[in-house]
Amino acid sequence: MTEQEILQDLLLPDLERRNPTDQLRNYLLNLIKSAEIRIKGEGITLDLDNIDDCMTVAMYAAYMYRYRARPDNPMPRMLRLRLNDRLLDEKMNPEVNDG
Repeated sequence: MTEQEILQDLLLPDLERRNPTDQLRNYLLNLIKSAEIRIKGEGITLDLDNIDDCMTVAMYAAYMYRYRARPDNPMPRMLRLRLNDRLLDEKMNPEVNDG
């Protein structure tokens, strides 16, 4: 199983999708890629072997999926705090996050 498939398996239950079509699966894979790019754009170095980072990507992709339907929805506070905490942890402990 690829990283993208694992991330998609984390994302589908969040979206309450049990039997997605191939078209939806492809769309979600693109959302996952976009979420990774956006998170990296905030200065966060992702480690997709770390379940916390995988969950963060899946949460961000779920937010993006929901946002497209209702653009007036702000980013969930839990996700914003998670991103802030992750970035602060990386900046405050660079030796831990350098691998």
